[in-house]
Amino acid sequence: MQTRNKMFDDISQLMTNAMGVAQGAKDEMETAVKGMIDRWLADRDFVTREEFDAVRAMAQKAREENEALKARLDALEAKG
Repeated sequence: MQTRNKMFDDISQLMTNAMGVAQGAKDEMETAVKGMIDRWLADRDFVTREEFDAVRAMAQKAREENEALKARLDALEAKG
């Protein structure tokens, strides 16, 4: 009976070690893929969300200023 328990202990230890190796390989693969994606994105001229929002806010402000200037010009032309 002792031999059987030893065999199960050995199999259990082997499976535990295999799961540890698999987890380590998974972590290494995730790190490698993330690095590749980060490098690929860096090579493209993508903008960050913050940069996009800043430019959009600038465009909105310019549009509002244009509308205000157009209204002033229309008012001046109506007087003259």
